Amino acid sequence: MESRIVLDSRETSLLNTHKVLRNTYFLLGLTLAFSAVVAYISMSLNLPRPGLILMLAGFYGLLFLTYKLSNSGLGIVAAFAFTGFLGYTLGPILNVYVSNGASDIVVLALAGTAAVFFACSAYVLTTKKDMSFLSGTLFALFIVLLLGMVASFFFHSPMLYIAISGLFVVFSTLGILYETSNIIHGGETNYIRATVSIFVSLYNLFISLLNIFSILSNDD
Repeated sequence: MESRIVLDSRETSLLNTHKVLRNTYFLLGLTLAFSAVVAYISMSLNLPRPGLILMLAGFYGLLFLTYKLSNSGLGIVAAFAFTGFLGYTLGPILNVYVSNGASDIVVLALAGTAAVFFACSAYVLTTKKDMSFLSGTLFALFIVLLLGMVASFFFHSPMLYIAISGLFVVFSTLGILYETSNIIHGGETNYIRATVSIFVSLYNLFISLLNIFSILSNDD
């Protein structure tokens, strides 16, 4: 009897994990598409790039709102508002590359982002490896990145920008591994929070690759 209860509990847990994973990827696909549409509109209308204060307020405000509402239906609306805002911030950035004839850099960064995402997801889903040990590394990298971004306000060096962007690539890649593992091992049971977490990693990864490829192409 006890073994049957344990078996039923494991089956229920496995079904819930698959449901969270399925819903996460489904919502991620929708938010990526929505963000891309908003970015295209932002580019077409030639909207100005938001200032630092607006960027920080919009990013952290909408992120907090999404997490706050993640257990209700309004969490989905907040997730689209958050990812749409990030799409809007991408428009002016992409316009700079397109107007300068550097569309190939955008394509390369997009391809690199997609490759990293699919590789990381496939690795975790195939091996079922527990990546919870990365939490300490992610926290340490976050502190280093925070210090690096503060330093970039005082030291305008291409090498510093490359170093920060490179660390963001590592940070975002580890974030995808960690969050995917967290879902399949039952650490994250809310697909809205999981979606936003992976989306932020993809956004940072794309921007960082853009910065790296842009600086390297200018050095040629």
